[in-house]
Amino acid sequence: MNRICGTVSRGLRAPIIKEGDDLAQVVIDTVLQAKENGELTIKDHDILAVTESILARSQGNYCSIDDIAHDVANKLGSDHIGVIFPIFSRNRFAICLRGIARGVKKITLQLSYPSDEVGNHLFLENKLEELNISPYVDVFTEEEFTKTFGKTTHPFTGMDYVAYFKEIIENEDCEAEIIFSNQATTILQYTKNVINCDIHTRTFTKEKLLKSGANVVCSLSDLMTQPVNGSGYNEEYGLLGSNKSSEDVVKLFPRNSQQFVEDLQQSFYQATNHHIEVMIYGDGAFKDPVGKIWELADPVVSPGYTKGLEGTPNELKLKYLADNQFKDLSGAALQSAIKESIQHKDSKLKGQMVSEGTTPRQLTDLIGSLCDLTSGSGDKGTPFVYISGYFDNYTDE
Repeated sequence: MNRICGTVSRGLRAPIIKEGDDLAQVVIDTVLQAKENGELTIKDHDILAVTESILARSQGNYCSIDDIAHDVANKLGSDHIGVIFPIFSRNRFAICLRGIARGVKKITLQLSYPSDEVGNHLFLENKLEELNISPYVDVFTEEEFTKTFGKTTHPFTGMDYVAYFKEIIENEDCEAEIIFSNQATTILQYTKNVINCDIHTRTFTKEKLLKSGANVVCSLSDLMTQPVNGSGYNEEYGLLGSNKSSEDVVKLFPRNSQQFVEDLQQSFYQATNHHIEVMIYGDGAFKDPVGKIWELADPVVSPGYTKGLEGTPNELKLKYLADNQFKDLSGAALQSAIKESIQHKDSKLKGQMVSEGTTPRQLTDLIGSLCDLTSGSGDKGTPFVYISGYFDNYTDE
């Protein structure tokens, strides 16, 4: 009988990982236990994914808000700084803001509008047209913003992020000033020392500010790049990809992800005699059609992955074949013709009509999204994801 199931993604329940645990061995033991239970079969070219959070936890990659305060004061001075383009998030940014505010005397916080970089809205875009406001020209003080748009609350969390961020700053005995502008250089009218908190446009924003007369500009990726008083750190991403761990502690993005996946791949082969692909994943890369949130607050979907996960899919569009080349065929003849086309497809289909409509994204972004949706972010307890059949096609038995 022909195999019916194609790709299968399984979230694997794991022990609670603590600092110092041998994570690679825990991962292998978990997969082997699932195999012994009859819950999965191991095959070459399967994919084993590990969430970035669990790797960072095993590394003890944490820092405190005091560590952040020390690093901010050391790199930007402790007087008046600008903080621009943060995302509206309690988990991702609020605790970092506490640390930043603890290190300085005054913050001018520049917020983008009507939404942040990842789609958290202060208000809906249609208000801009109704009020004849140009989001790339008009600048508002906090008082002007409230008078124009009223009090704003997040549709999912119910948070008033403007008031919340201001309160965080002031609770650290730091003076708070809030402005609204989508032009990065607006902040230079208030201070020349700036932290730009945007994620995916950070390099462009930093360069623009420096060319426009800023004295010192640090992206979040420039903070906590080295240990502070024995803290964790991330030399490449700094505070980007961090999450709140407790009221005073931040979990950072993991270090040495590439080394980990390569070592795990080798150890898995030694334990099972199967060659699989391994990746670390964080946020997926998809957009919520209702809340408009783009689910990618991490700097990358995957900070480490083995060689077999490089590149993009190279697939034929079966609908296109069925509706065009083989539109006069049906049943077994159609099935046979499509299988033959797949078996003899070009090694590079980019630009060909037969691949039109296939997803033109990096494999790691696609697989990372699948893993993020499989494992969830709550109490499922499945920080490892085992994927079977991802690289199969219609011809594989």
